[in-house]
Amino acid sequence: MLYNGPLGGIEIYKKRRQKLMEKIKDGVAILPSNPEFIRNNDVHYDYRQDSSLYYLTGFTEPESVAVIAPHYKHKFIMFVREKNPLRELWDGFRYGVDGAQEKFGVDQVYPIKDFESVLADILKGTDKIYYRLADNREFDEKILSVLERVRLSKGRSGAGLQTIADIRQVVGELRLFKSKEELDFLRKACEISAHGHIAAMKFTKPGVWEYEVQAVTEKEFRMRGSERLGYGSIVGRGPNATVLHYIYNKDKCLDGDLLLIDAGAEYGYMTGDITRTYPVNGKFSKAQKKFYEAVLKVQKSCISKIKPGVKLADIHSHAIEGLTEEMLELGILTGNAKSIIQKTEFSKYFPHGTSHWLGLDVHDHGLYRMDGEPRRLEPGMCFTVEPGLYIPLKDKTAPKEYRGLGVRIEDDVHVTPKGCEVMTGLVPKDVEEIEAIVGKSE
Repeated sequence: MLYNGPLGGIEIYKKRRQKLMEKIKDGVAILPSNPEFIRNNDVHYDYRQDSSLYYLTGFTEPESVAVIAPHYKHKFIMFVREKNPLRELWDGFRYGVDGAQEKFGVDQVYPIKDFESVLADILKGTDKIYYRLADNREFDEKILSVLERVRLSKGRSGAGLQTIADIRQVVGELRLFKSKEELDFLRKACEISAHGHIAAMKFTKPGVWEYEVQAVTEKEFRMRGSERLGYGSIVGRGPNATVLHYIYNKDKCLDGDLLLIDAGAEYGYMTGDITRTYPVNGKFSKAQKKFYEAVLKVQKSCISKIKPGVKLADIHSHAIEGLTEEMLELGILTGNAKSIIQKTEFSKYFPHGTSHWLGLDVHDHGLYRMDGEPRRLEPGMCFTVEPGLYIPLKDKTAPKEYRGLGVRIEDDVHVTPKGCEVMTGLVPKDVEEIEAIVGKSE
């Protein structure tokens, strides 16, 4: 399903804007589109709309701005590209001013060229704006220019520039709690992502290349309706799996390797995020199985702890404690578990967090601490659970049989009133299930 417009109907976006207006009161929210970037000459990189602008409008075109102003005569204003038959011949359809007003439930639409003059009038009635500074320096200059114009219009009043608050925090808190419609899209993104991982498992065998596995995974995403990736796919064989954000995906998968794949499909602007690790030849060695099952045990235990009221930070602490105990059992670490944790010695082999919020962005917006304290989970939150262990090939302190092994196991969960829903459970992760599917292409 390819889409160009509001998914689920404009009423969904109206409700979101109403919630935002209740948060900002008499302030003004300004949300510009993502800029376009040139790849070479007149060829652009693939375009994706800014997530928060999309969240509040459903509008997917570049060179656009949404302004939400509860105090103003028009509460929802958009600035868009005008219709241009010649540019549309080359680049494709544009809604234009009239089309945007008709399709997206906008109170008033202006051509993008009028942005600064119209915004100056809107800002005269507010002391606070919500905007994401330092994200787009060129657009920052426009905002600052408008603010200075408004200040000067007040004459010798002694007034300074209006306060600028970061809109990411306000919109992020709205985005953190998923509605039924959002959950439907996120579940679909997770389902598509899962099928991509299953296709990769079936395809994998000694002699294939990392980029071939990537191609199989991403083809499955697209064939099942995903318009784009949620993020760049990580496909790392053997010691490449110990590089957390390995992106080259260019090596041959060898007999005896483990293969780590971290890949997710986007659907309806929501993204899945799954990691699986499995043997290239379809059979874990004795050492690989022990190492893998140590991570799997901790990952399952973390998921079992998820329910409303639990602190997300406590899930991470549980992962640290569990992985530390497992590393002691495997002989990767020595000493006292409590001391190892206090000195963060575990981080040599488990250097990342256990979870991050998930939604419109793979690392989605939302506060991790409230009033200085770690945040407690509530229904509607969605996040990843992804403990891992990574032993560099050149690490002479770890047992030889574990050197060069990297294992991460990642699922996406939705907090429910009584526990959690694992949205990515379709992908095998138990040893027997994995060994029964790897290399079994039809």
